[in-house]
Amino acid sequence: MANYTPKNILITGAAGFIASHVANRLIRNYPEYKIVVLDKLDYCSNLKNLSPSQSSPNFKFVKGDIGSADLVNYLLITESIDTIMHFAAQTHVDNSFGNSFEFTKNNIYGTHVLLEACKVTGQIRRFIHVSTDEVYGETDEDAAVGNHEASQLLPTNPYSATKAGAEMLVMAYGRSYGLPVITTRGNNVYGPNQFPEKLIPKFILLAMRGKPLPIHGDGSNVRSYLYCEDVAEAFEVVLHKGEVGHVYNIGTKKERRVIDVAKDICKLFSMDTETSIKFVENRPFNDQRYFLDDQKLKNLGWSEQTTWEEGLKKTMDWYINNPNWWGDVSGALLPHPRMLMMPGGIERHFDDSEGGNLHQRSPRLLITKKPSLKFLIYGRTGWIGGLLGKLCESEGIPYEYGKGRLEDRLQLVADIQNVKPTHVFNAAGVTGRPNVDWCESHKTETIRTNVAGTLTLADVCREHGLLMMNFATGCIFEYDAAHPEGSGIGYKEEDKPNFTGSFYSKTKAIVEELLKEYDNVCTLRVRMPISSDLNNPRNFITKISRYSKVVNIPNSMTILDELLPISIEMAKRNLRGIWNFTNPGVVSHNEILEMYREYIDPQFKWANFTLEEQAKVIVAPRSNNEMDATKLKKEFPDLLPIKESLIKYVFEPNRKN
Repeated sequence: MANYTPKNILITGAAGFIASHVANRLIRNYPEYKIVVLDKLDYCSNLKNLSPSQSSPNFKFVKGDIGSADLVNYLLITESIDTIMHFAAQTHVDNSFGNSFEFTKNNIYGTHVLLEACKVTGQIRRFIHVSTDEVYGETDEDAAVGNHEASQLLPTNPYSATKAGAEMLVMAYGRSYGLPVITTRGNNVYGPNQFPEKLIPKFILLAMRGKPLPIHGDGSNVRSYLYCEDVAEAFEVVLHKGEVGHVYNIGTKKERRVIDVAKDICKLFSMDTETSIKFVENRPFNDQRYFLDDQKLKNLGWSEQTTWEEGLKKTMDWYINNPNWWGDVSGALLPHPRMLMMPGGIERHFDDSEGGNLHQRSPRLLITKKPSLKFLIYGRTGWIGGLLGKLCESEGIPYEYGKGRLEDRLQLVADIQNVKPTHVFNAAGVTGRPNVDWCESHKTETIRTNVAGTLTLADVCREHGLLMMNFATGCIFEYDAAHPEGSGIGYKEEDKPNFTGSFYSKTKAIVEELLKEYDNVCTLRVRMPISSDLNNPRNFITKISRYSKVVNIPNSMTILDELLPISIEMAKRNLRGIWNFTNPGVVSHNEILEMYREYIDPQFKWANFTLEEQAKVIVAPRSNNEMDATKLKKEFPDLLPIKESLIKYVFEPNRKN
């Protein structure tokens, strides 16, 4: 059969792991091919995976969902696509046990949309559908011959079932409409750029952090592993030499038990295998073995080139040199991660200033179905806790307030067992009555709630596999020589607290440091919270508008009307780690009161005094600082600067003039 030569290739899901290696290889080796990448940028995608290609003239990136029929049809026509390599899919088995509908939507419905677009446009000369070895189901432990391409499909988990379902659609469109389809079924792939929910990168990152490697069950499950560049070459061969209507296994006969993979990684890091490996609860169903017959692909001229030892060493070196490629991945490193797949995707870790031929279209499938959520909220009588409950009501999210006291472990366990939440929000804490000066004379009570209680809740949540959204404070920093007032240099999430002027701030800094050891906590540093309710005595604007005198210092602040909904979105995305939970930029007391006079009370007057004068009327010093909100802004690009947010969410809704 003559070799096939494409002209314009659409690669779906190419900001993900395997497809990015394929896209980069084709762009590099075939400058005469135009490569269009379509990816919605879900949690396991990263535009940096395509950085080797971003300056290439034959590369174009489109952010969008394969579930959007309008977008897919538009691309096929306007880009004159003649070839599709369909990689886009949800692929992590653990996620499929807890969020199986999302797998059906992405893997089956998304594939159906692509196939229908191909049928309607009638211009596709090759449709390469990327499936998995898991559609064959479990291979007998003593089988000497692997599954061949005509073997029966017997999927055993929701992920593989959706991939098998997608294959049936591909086959049907090939037979009913003559669509020129080719299907591949591959073994496990590893290498650089892989999101660390998968076994090998997870073990490497855990080993880098000196943490034990979790083994599902007894570790006797057998898997076959192929290095990513060998797999990219396999797709290059299938693209040019594959025969329409055929299926090709991409596999290796070199099998390894999961426990042996862990031991090999321990050896690379000089770790004691006896103490560095821990056995955890198995998956609901964990296939013992997948074994493929790959002779058909070898007949086309492909063969595995990278040895296990060489590939594993290359992969380890890459993660050591790129430890922050994926940002905060603590949630993925859990023994049984549950990354929530968000409709519309998550764009992160990419700055438009990096350049590249980027193209974004707005059409995409509107998804109204929400993930199954239930929140347990602590801090019912508090300001933020009360607002969270109202937000849940407005968004239709089931929630209950915790009844137990934070320092009482048994009560917290009872709450979780009764409510059965998906997430826990901690908005409880002692800030003082009426302000932080109270904490100076009630230190044990402050410790009991802010330190002991918060740690107890975090520990109970971890014990139950729950993410805790913890509302903390940014009042643990003060301007210094490295972060001078007015410089625009803000404190970042990794900076060490330097403000100890109040006992309240001391307890918050202590507990934040200790919470770093809990990989199930998302810490949100709130500062000088403001809301549109100007009658609330806890509102920063309400406070300073009632003072006879105020200092005038620029500070980072949190507009709750904008940021509290973001905290719910962060929970949905299962984000973890420390976040400066403020609007970008700073605003001074005088600037706020000038807005107050312009929008609310034109007769309003105030006077200023110095920090030295303020110190005479308060017990504990106050924190003044600027927080760097870059991390939050990257995750939520529409986040407004502080002054714009004040106008939009606070002053315009309350305008009196």
